[in-house]
Amino acid sequence: MGEKKKFLVGFLTGIVLMAVVCMVGYVGVTELGWGQEGKEGTLLSSEHLEKLEYIENLVDKYYLNEADTEKMAEGMYAGVLEGLDDPYSRYYTKEEYESVSEETEGHYKGIGVVMQQDEKGLVHFVRIYEGAPGDQAGLKTGDVLYKVDGEMIVEDELAEVAKKIRNPETETVKLTILREGESDYLEFKIKKEDVQIPVVSHEMLENHVGYLAIYEFTSVTFEQYQKAFEDLKSQGMESLVVDLRDNPGGLLDSVCSILETILPEGTIVYTEDKYGNRQERTCKGESPLEIPLAVLVNGNSASASEIFSGAVQDYGIGTIVGTTTYGKGVVQTVRKLSDGSAVKLTISNYYTPSGNNINGKGITPDVEVELDESLKQQNSITKEEDNQLQKALEVLRGEE
Repeated sequence: MGEKKKFLVGFLTGIVLMAVVCMVGYVGVTELGWGQEGKEGTLLSSEHLEKLEYIENLVDKYYLNEADTEKMAEGMYAGVLEGLDDPYSRYYTKEEYESVSEETEGHYKGIGVVMQQDEKGLVHFVRIYEGAPGDQAGLKTGDVLYKVDGEMIVEDELAEVAKKIRNPETETVKLTILREGESDYLEFKIKKEDVQIPVVSHEMLENHVGYLAIYEFTSVTFEQYQKAFEDLKSQGMESLVVDLRDNPGGLLDSVCSILETILPEGTIVYTEDKYGNRQERTCKGESPLEIPLAVLVNGNSASASEIFSGAVQDYGIGTIVGTTTYGKGVVQTVRKLSDGSAVKLTISNYYTPSGNNINGKGITPDVEVELDESLKQQNSITKEEDNQLQKALEVLRGEE
């Protein structure tokens, strides 16, 4: 599976430029009312309504199984957005929107684990957030989940498993786990708490090089970034690597808040909508970065990650290292509907400070280096093995 296809799911959040607002009723429906005809050429024209009614009658008369009209309606709304042929515009059911909102907000009530389902349907814990309830209870990476509150989950989809664990009607959850090396199942009763998703990690490398990885730009990213940056400074950081590889993007406010702390005075990014209206995000330049900087990117670095790397490249305050980025140069807005569902629409193009629109093209690194082929199939690699990181360190040492 290619890099772009593999990480397209990361764009469920996209760049949310405008505030999420509540609209009364359904878009394009409440103004007209269900019994009224729309203008010809619109989705509510008599021709489309008659065709829809005919299809519904066919289903009612001939469909073998019981039809769920609510699910049919949800599919219809989704189809309207799918008809735009835009991979970033879509319809969210209430449940989908709640899940996306949790990811964007960067926290949720749960136990703080990341799960993955293999080809056999087994659910594994692939990440346990440090200090979260799951970590405190003793869950470990690699544990296989067998039951949730006494109910077997071996035939459930991953989303359904997560829903059972997060069940808002209960304060605790009992998990039955299969762990390698143990002869019997293990049981854990875990109290659910508000969990902040860790989206930033950092450490000090040799020669006072700070390493700071940003996994996604959520509402908590700036706070986590600030703490990480200050910690590295307190340890005597003399140069910095910011790793944006596989970062699918996120909130525009989040990435701009970080860039405001390192850029000189000027434009961070600007957008233009279908009417030519332009909006700018600017930096006062009060704390421009004064140490050497390298930014790691790859084909899965997208959206807000490209805003970051594009600004760094345009201002020449750092060196972009890696492979060409994804190429998402458009902005979405999310409109929440009165029933809890939502619509995400592409509303504008965005441009780097020098006026480049990278949509479909991506950002070409200053120093191009592919990850070694032998490392691509590994689940984890050490920093010593990571040839892209090692190239960034060479750049910071002035060896490139």
